[in-house]
Amino acid sequence: MMKLEGISTFVAVAEAGSITEAARRLRLSKSIVSERLAELERQIGAVLLHRTTRKLTLTEDGTAFLERAARISRDVQEAAAEMAERRGMLVGPLRISAPVTFGRMHLGPALFPFLLTHPDIELTVDLDDRRVDVAAGGYDAVLRHGAIADSRLMTWRLATSQRVLLASPAYLDKHGTPRSIDELDRHKGIFYANRGIADWSFATAKGVVMVRGRIGLQVNNGDMMRDAAIAGIGIALLPTFVASAAIKAGQLQVIDVNVKPEIEHIYIAHPEGRMPAAKLRALADHLRSAFGSPAYWDC
Repeated sequence: MMKLEGISTFVAVAEAGSITEAARRLRLSKSIVSERLAELERQIGAVLLHRTTRKLTLTEDGTAFLERAARISRDVQEAAAEMAERRGMLVGPLRISAPVTFGRMHLGPALFPFLLTHPDIELTVDLDDRRVDVAAGGYDAVLRHGAIADSRLMTWRLATSQRVLLASPAYLDKHGTPRSIDELDRHKGIFYANRGIADWSFATAKGVVMVRGRIGLQVNNGDMMRDAAIAGIGIALLPTFVASAAIKAGQLQVIDVNVKPEIEHIYIAHPEGRMPAAKLRALADHLRSAFGSPAYWDC
């Protein structure tokens, strides 16, 4: 008879793409993961994975087995969680991904009281500025800032995010302060690399206008964008959750070009077609309350 632990281990390895990463996520040794896989293959009489020194890939049998194995593993986890929820408990693993800067500055401080209130939740947070694949990465949900293009995700809005054009006083003294969006293309920009120079979008009476400044720096991290702006590298379009302290300290100055950047939001998103667990709904409700409306970083 197949053991559930072998099935769930196989699913973890297939999603992680390696035994090492699956072992890390499962908090097991690599040897135990390998033993469980070998035992599962013996039980079903088929090779599920091609193993080489460089990569691990699913066999044809492995691909066919994975869909049902993932469903079985997920159904068991959800059933156990549902039983706990019936007793008024929020328990078990919860894995989310979030952007680095937002996670460090705002998500962490909001999460800690939640975990103290619900000590039986086993939370894993991966901070990553890449747009991770929720399902393939084995995440229950992701936090995102800005639009979510993936139609396979269901989104819950957590907070509004205002963005402002910013530069250091020294940069503006040297290069002048732009007074309209038409003047921005003469300035060097600091751009979020995951969006590129098309990120400067403004809501005008004629619709959304995209402004393409000259590249001073592209980087995929909000902290470094803010610090580059403080250093005088150029103009940055930053969310206030990144820049509000530097604005208050006088390190950065807000630039008024008579139109506002498009309003964005902080979302939590989970895979479509999967019933979100009560602990995920509780986390979303907690984060909405912790961030506030309007968000505390905009007050």
